[in-house]
Amino acid sequence: MEVHFTPEQEVQLSQIAAHYGTVAADLVKDAALRLLEEDGRFRAALRKGIEQANRREFIEEEEMEVRMSGCSSPDAHPLDSGCRRGFGGDPQLPHEAPPGLGAAYAY
Repeated sequence: MEVHFTPEQEVQLSQIAAHYGTVAADLVKDAALRLLEEDGRFRAALRKGIEQANRREFIEEEEMEVRMSGCSSPDAHPLDSGCRRGFGGDPQLPHEAPPGLGAAYAY
């Protein structure tokens, strides 16, 4: 499979890769594999939730509030650590953009 990026995107990917001590091709491959893994975890959790709902197994509102507390701010991103904690995401993702790349890359 080939993936094509604009020259500007290639520069950005190279800068991010260099910041993390790798090359752009490995960075993109790792990101794609992480996406596949996360999609699999999400789908498994969704199936589990549907099965629990079908069995009428629900959690109390207080427990849901605790689970969602990190995601409640208007500017919370699904990859923020508070949201990842309760939903099986990776809390080790970087929280800052690499130098010179701007906030668009920060989690």
